[in-house]
Amino acid sequence: MTRGRIRARLRLSHLYTFACTRPEATEEGPHSIEGPGYSRIVHCNQPLMHKKKPFKYRSNYISTTKYNFFTFLPKALYEQFHRVANLYFLAAAIVSVTPLSPFSAVSMIAPLVFVVGLSMAKEALEDWRRFMQDIKVNSRKVKFHKGEGVFDYKSWKKLQVGDVVKVEKDQFFPADLLLLSSSYEDGICYVETMNLDGETNLKVKRALEVTLPLDEDASFKNFTGKIKCEDPNPGLYTFIGNFEYDHEVYALDPSQILLRDSKLRNTAFVYGVVIFTGHDSKVMQNATKSPSKRSRIERKMDYIIYVLFSLLLVISLVSSIGFAVKTKFDMPDWWYLQPQNTDDYYDPRKPVLSGVTHLITALMLYGYLIPISLYVSIEVVKVLQATFINQDIQMYDEETGNPAQARTSNLNEELGQVDTILSDKTGTLTCNQMDFLKCSIAGTAYGMSSSEVELAAAQQMASDLEDQDVERSTDFRQKGKQQEIELETVVISKDEMVHKSPIKGFSFEDSRVMEGNWLNEPNADVIMLFFRILAICHTAVPELNEETGSYTYESESPDEAAFLVAAREFGFEFCKRTQSSVFVRERYSASGQTIDREFKLLNMLEFTSKRKRMTVIVRDEDGQILVLCKGADSIIFDRLSKNGRLYEEDTTRHLNEYGEAGLRTLALAYKRLGESEYSAWNNEFQEAKTTIGADRDLMLENIAEMMEKDLILVGATAVEDKLQKGVPQCIDKLAQAGLKIWVLTGDKVETAINIGYACSLLRQGMKQICITEISSDAKEVVKENILLQITNASQMIKLERDPHAAFALIIDGKTLAYALEDDVKQQFLVLAVQCASVICCRVSPKQKALVTRLVKEGTGKTTLAIGDGANDVGMIKEADIGVGISGVEGMQAVMASDFSIAQFRFLERLLVVHGHWCYKRIAQMVCYFFYKNIAFGLTLFYFEAFAGFSGQSIYDDWYMLLFNVLLTSFPVISLGVFEQDVSSEVCLQFPAVYQQGPKNLFFDWYKILGWMGNGLYSSLIIFFLNIIIFYDQAFRQEGQTASMPALGTTMFTCIIWALNCQIAFTMSHFTWIQHLFIWGSIATWYLFLFVYGRLSPSISGNAFQILVEALAPAPIYWLATLLVTIACNLPYLAHISYQRCFHPLDHHIIQEIKYYKKDVEDQRMWTRERSRARERTMIGFSARVDAKIRQLKGKLQRKQPSSEIHSPARSS
Repeated sequence: MTRGRIRARLRLSHLYTFACTRPEATEEGPHSIEGPGYSRIVHCNQPLMHKKKPFKYRSNYISTTKYNFFTFLPKALYEQFHRVANLYFLAAAIVSVTPLSPFSAVSMIAPLVFVVGLSMAKEALEDWRRFMQDIKVNSRKVKFHKGEGVFDYKSWKKLQVGDVVKVEKDQFFPADLLLLSSSYEDGICYVETMNLDGETNLKVKRALEVTLPLDEDASFKNFTGKIKCEDPNPGLYTFIGNFEYDHEVYALDPSQILLRDSKLRNTAFVYGVVIFTGHDSKVMQNATKSPSKRSRIERKMDYIIYVLFSLLLVISLVSSIGFAVKTKFDMPDWWYLQPQNTDDYYDPRKPVLSGVTHLITALMLYGYLIPISLYVSIEVVKVLQATFINQDIQMYDEETGNPAQARTSNLNEELGQVDTILSDKTGTLTCNQMDFLKCSIAGTAYGMSSSEVELAAAQQMASDLEDQDVERSTDFRQKGKQQEIELETVVISKDEMVHKSPIKGFSFEDSRVMEGNWLNEPNADVIMLFFRILAICHTAVPELNEETGSYTYESESPDEAAFLVAAREFGFEFCKRTQSSVFVRERYSASGQTIDREFKLLNMLEFTSKRKRMTVIVRDEDGQILVLCKGADSIIFDRLSKNGRLYEEDTTRHLNEYGEAGLRTLALAYKRLGESEYSAWNNEFQEAKTTIGADRDLMLENIAEMMEKDLILVGATAVEDKLQKGVPQCIDKLAQAGLKIWVLTGDKVETAINIGYACSLLRQGMKQICITEISSDAKEVVKENILLQITNASQMIKLERDPHAAFALIIDGKTLAYALEDDVKQQFLVLAVQCASVICCRVSPKQKALVTRLVKEGTGKTTLAIGDGANDVGMIKEADIGVGISGVEGMQAVMASDFSIAQFRFLERLLVVHGHWCYKRIAQMVCYFFYKNIAFGLTLFYFEAFAGFSGQSIYDDWYMLLFNVLLTSFPVISLGVFEQDVSSEVCLQFPAVYQQGPKNLFFDWYKILGWMGNGLYSSLIIFFLNIIIFYDQAFRQEGQTASMPALGTTMFTCIIWALNCQIAFTMSHFTWIQHLFIWGSIATWYLFLFVYGRLSPSISGNAFQILVEALAPAPIYWLATLLVTIACNLPYLAHISYQRCFHPLDHHIIQEIKYYKKDVEDQRMWTRERSRARERTMIGFSARVDAKIRQLKGKLQRKQPSSEIHSPARSS
């Protein structure tokens, strides 16, 4: 409690120069907010007034579900009958209750109810999960003012506009609030907006001066006020309003607004008044509705159904016309049918009516062309595929205990067709952690630890040298890992090799400066100054960890936290901050003796994205005034004095090396000031600080510029932006698989660019195209300038001659708002798709969704969005596939996603392995389904032509019923579940195989029509070859020809054999399950035929004893089956043999290599094939490592001649 009171007395606004200065409200004047878009009026502490007209504001209840109790049935049915086949079978089910149906009503209605019911149940379960999450959020509690200065708890959903609430530390804000006061004396509070913009950096909010006395419960007893402000809108970074209080009007801006779903940090409590509730809040305004997602294969299936339905209509018309002709001209001669006593359906005097009624019968009879069991089978297969994804141990995260989860199985195959990935940054790519790795002080490089880029470069180069059978490689390998490649100029001492427990934010290793050893270095005074700059130049607040006794730091950026941890480990621990001082506990030796030093804080010029530097002016204990500055190296170097450039050359070299190693760098500098010089400057600074007007910020910047010059360079820092485990390798593999990766982040431009370098989306030598908005009040002028920038950039890419040139597009949220307008967005998209990587910074959740929609609709290709926070929900819903990361930011992204994984690195396996498998399985399965239904269904039509279009089926009803249900369903399900063209290891080793999905090689119209043609061919062979064999051929011993049941059963036997052998030839990977299903289906047919024939003739009818007495004894039955099966499958075998010999696909080559075990016997060939199986890419870790390898090889080549020169001398 003591520490809390000490912190509460700080007036933190005094630490800031630009953002947190508070001019008097009366001098600034209120906003003019008349007109449309500014109609909201909030009566503070009077919530009941908003229940009456004209207010009637929304409640604070939120819903993210797709359905509700009343809309589920109509909306879900609408979704199901989007499927064309379902519409057809609905019509067939209706007709099945009439006398025109050739089948019973139950056999038509039951499958439809089962298919639709199963799908609707799955939809209901998924939406129920969203509903339960909504209940959890709506039921959260918050303190509100119930009257008479008393606060009590209320659930979020019951909050109303105008309520005064008290939010305590580490709680989320329940609605959009106007900040009234905080636990700090001057109304400052820290806010974490991770759920809104993805940033972990704390934002500083401040209350109006006039409401600061409202700092305890009792002070709200008689509090009233009125807010006039903008209407609900999605702008996270904008707010315009006025606050009427005590007969005065005060202007409001975004710095007083606390947004729903952001969290109060580092502040004991705040009071606020509710402005926007529920779906009116800015975070919900950024939300998008849950769309209905269907995979591309499923949508294409509709078109195939159209083709088959057209075929069905044509042959039904032919059949009905044929029947009408037969009825008119031939039926009068068929006296045994008694045409004079027939009903209207068969009346020779009404052939048209007979033809029309027969059309309905034919449409149902030939309905086997439309595979209703396809949807059931696909649902079963997708559920089983999703189960395999859920149980994949390679995608299980041991740290969190979270497995991968397919939250919907509708989109499994879509995972294999992704073209563009749109990723969040914070929490998705990064761990929100910086590691202090290296530094350069007084021209000397310190730090022996290697970055991820350096380690990968070392491993790759060692592998390259091993492959090249050169003479020096043997000696090279014998020197050990540290000497194998000279990554550093200093050899690591043995002491550094001792295992140490890791320190969060500090991976630095160098005994020369640790444990006080820096005192023995030549420039110890410069080193001490370097450490002091790290410990003093920041805005962080220390918090004592009572368990460990050390301090942790709440900072506005992860860089600052890493610098403070580094300073602590070097012996300069920042331990306390007061209104006017910073206290540092300095330890100079390993003995542990410490000295507490106080540095008077005179001024602070904080970091902004425009300034790219931060400066503090302090007075040390000797009375010396110091200017301490840290910032981007280009900014600092431009401000050095002539005498301050002593270490510039060496530091520049080190900075370049750090940049090549993928590290984030900052330069540190200082200067000393005299009292008179400081006083003169401070007078100007204070005068500018209290100025009110448009020129105030410009004056402050100019005066700050005067102080930040003639600096003396001290050194530079290099921190590694800690990415999530495996992120660079995952991005590299996805790039090799041909996927494009965009980063959409709420972070500032500099942070996003550094992350781009860290994960190798950006690299040295890549040309960056930065689209920015100009300062102008005229929107048209700004838009024209942005359009001009886009046009010029596109022209530059077009004129680029270097085939290896790579471009990166970087754009911020304000500029993006113009780029997404209707008359600009197409040009922006054209530019973006020409770039190797795209990074969008400072984007709102709604902009993330709009960019995703633009890419999805503009390119027409499959998009995948991945994120872990509530700010990512919009793009996750908008993308074709949404992937949520079950990380530290809550479950909002996961609840809105189609798939969830624990870490970004698992995306590689989800796409390259499961995506590839699921796409090929579903594509082959669907094609095979249409093949088998055409092969079977057309034989019914052929027989109709032979039987006078009478509507007679050549097959027994039980045969037809079992065809889809039992005899051909299990093999095709096993194809969809277990088929693997290559193993999971090979998928990852040959990432280019993934491109078969985006290129749609297995489900394009060529492939579909090929399978349909194969079905047509098989139907012709099955029917006409059997007719030729049996037509006038003796079948029984007595010389009789075959009966219709015998011919039909033989044809059906040929169908079962031909179709099951075809699926066996289609498969590349067999398990015992596939063998059981394929050959078991054939055995089941004979078993059924035997059992069915043994039943009473009243049940089996014409099939009584047909196998035992008629077919089995007849050699022609077995020979016909063998001949027809071979004839049906020969064209496919010829086609696949030709393709493998002359036009093999990637997986064909890999299968041959694996079959002949060349991957084991000839490693060189295997490695060569692996290197070829990569899509050419400009991004990724490999491209970054190649640059490092070239640098290291250059070093080796420079050393080699010198060793050759000295060698003769040594021998002599």
